[in-house]
Amino acid sequence: MKEISAGGVVYRTRGEQLEIQLIQDRYGKVSLAKGKMEPGETVEQTALREIVEETGIGGRIVAPIDVIYYQYEHAEHGLVDKEVHYYLVEAEAGELQAQVEEIRGVNWYKPDEAWQLQQKSGYDNNDHIVKAALSLLGIHI
Repeated sequence: MKEISAGGVVYRTRGEQLEIQLIQDRYGKVSLAKGKMEPGETVEQTALREIVEETGIGGRIVAPIDVIYYQYEHAEHGLVDKEVHYYLVEAEAGELQAQVEEIRGVNWYKPDEAWQLQQKSGYDNNDHIVKAALSLLGIHI
């Protein structure tokens, strides 16, 4: 079985300060807003919808970041091939509000704090995504 998801690294600028959005997932790990594609959606539409649903923030896609691939074991479907498309997304509207059914929390962080949190308690396969997003924003870790 194949499953396609999409999400993004969301950023905003407050005054002179660039901030990166990170979520805390239901397992307590630092992650990025993402979710499964629904019938009739493009991956870009999926990414923007999932970000709004999970975090309350609407935005616009600035650039694609990358696609990651992995497998996981599903109780009903067995081995699932997972494909996740990530985009750099500029926040445009909304108020931070975690979708408590899906995630534990969401917050904004300075780029160096976001990178440190990713390194400390994020998923290894997101290291490249966060680093690439920061690079697109002109920040080199």
